[in-house]
Amino acid sequence: MTDKQPAVNRVVAALLVGGALIAAGYAIRHTVSCFLLSFVTAYLLDPILVVMERRGVRRPWGILFLYALLAVFSVFFLIVLVPFLSLRWEAFITGLPAYLQKGKQIVFAWKSRAVPPYAVDEWRWLFDTAAGQADKLLAKLGAGVYAAAEGLVFNLFNLVLAPILVFFMLWYKKEFMETTAAWLPASRREVLLALGREVNESIGGYIRGQFIVSVIVAVLSTVALFVIGIDYPIVNGMFAGLASVLPFIGVILATLPPLFFAYVQYESGVVLLQVIGAFSVIYFLEGYLVKPLVFKESMDLNPLVTIIVVMVFGELMGFWGILLAIPIAAAVRAAADHLRRGDFRS
Repeated sequence: MTDKQPAVNRVVAALLVGGALIAAGYAIRHTVSCFLLSFVTAYLLDPILVVMERRGVRRPWGILFLYALLAVFSVFFLIVLVPFLSLRWEAFITGLPAYLQKGKQIVFAWKSRAVPPYAVDEWRWLFDTAAGQADKLLAKLGAGVYAAAEGLVFNLFNLVLAPILVFFMLWYKKEFMETTAAWLPASRREVLLALGREVNESIGGYIRGQFIVSVIVAVLSTVALFVIGIDYPIVNGMFAGLASVLPFIGVILATLPPLFFAYVQYESGVVLLQVIGAFSVIYFLEGYLVKPLVFKESMDLNPLVTIIVVMVFGELMGFWGILLAIPIAAAVRAAADHLRRGDFRS
């Protein structure tokens, strides 16, 4: 018992520190969100700087070149893309209540046709519950718009502060790494640096790969829904791209809104089959062609562990928790592998 007591104490201390960090992060979640936005952006841009450095371009000049390109893209985004997307989003918000009301009418029509005489009470309860949930969704829609407007202040703050943080993250990358390495214990420095490189490749590769996958899924979904003739293809396509971040269940979540709009719009089973077929092809290509090409290394995590980790981090940190859950879990697994092999022993 005495030999195991120090190890138990370390585990308890680590759990307490982790709990304190999670509580502090939740208390300053807007600041954490800004930092994570900057962190992810820096991870996406740093490989470009590394390639430029290999070709003889000094990092300060590379950063200035990247920021010049980003400035041009920002002007194009504000002048062209923002008005275009705003019009689509406004049309979506304006038309969604009508779609929900029509969907409610379809449900009531199903109720009159589908309720068998011997199960009237049970089916009536089921349909009434579904109708009640639809009413609650309509009521929450307006509240969600006001909540999004309230959070706009923090989002604007993030958009202003994030480029500054990204600049300093990219500028002082080498100094930060050298300072961190100097603080590491000399006896374990090489092992910890090797672990750090492994974690860096894991997190950076996943973030960059998932960004590419999400963009491809969003574009393919938008094109497919536009060809089929489903309303709001851009909004549904962007949602499909975001849903691709979720492992295993992302494909189901991405398919549900297009199926809803397709059936309410056409009330045809053929259109539903077309939507299911299109998304089946898209996610088949994503799983068996895009991801093997984009992700150089598999995270190789247990599916059950992956789902639990994504749910926990998503509950704690929202979108950023969902995005970073898998690379964090992979980093913890890498550290555990080194610990199990005894690499941290003196």
